[in-house]
Amino acid sequence: MGPRLNVFASPSAGKAFKHLTAVDKIISETGLPAATLELVRIRASQINGCGFCLDMHTKEAVAAGETQTRLHLVAAWREAKVFTEAERAALELAEEGTRLADAAGGVSDEVWANAAKHYDEEQLTGLVMQIALINSFNRLNVIIQQPAGDYQPGQFG
Repeated sequence: MGPRLNVFASPSAGKAFKHLTAVDKIISETGLPAATLELVRIRASQINGCGFCLDMHTKEAVAAGETQTRLHLVAAWREAKVFTEAERAALELAEEGTRLADAAGGVSDEVWANAAKHYDEEQLTGLVMQIALINSFNRLNVIIQQPAGDYQPGQFG
């Protein structure tokens, strides 16, 4: 099974990816822990059913030292004792930011306030940008049916 489009061979997609990865670099400079960013990427990708992003970000997380236990429990983070309060706040913000259509009001004030207790304004900006960015990548990969399973850590630099 192959993708509907070969975005890796497309000059237009190459230009777009260059800009999207530049945004990802900016996000990494906001002071958010790398583990938190990967957890957010994984949770949004689980919700959106993006196998390619799940493959990529779980492997990147493992390569960065994340434990299998925590990765296995991302989908059940509310019941798991392995996440910090700050990580829980980020995961909850990621869920509400990903499931915008499920809630008439979008991200609730309560969820925002909880995240703001753990992250400063620059980090909150990074979280919001990360949630928007991973949702964009998820949608792209789901629409074109990008296959999962072959990703190698560091593959995209």
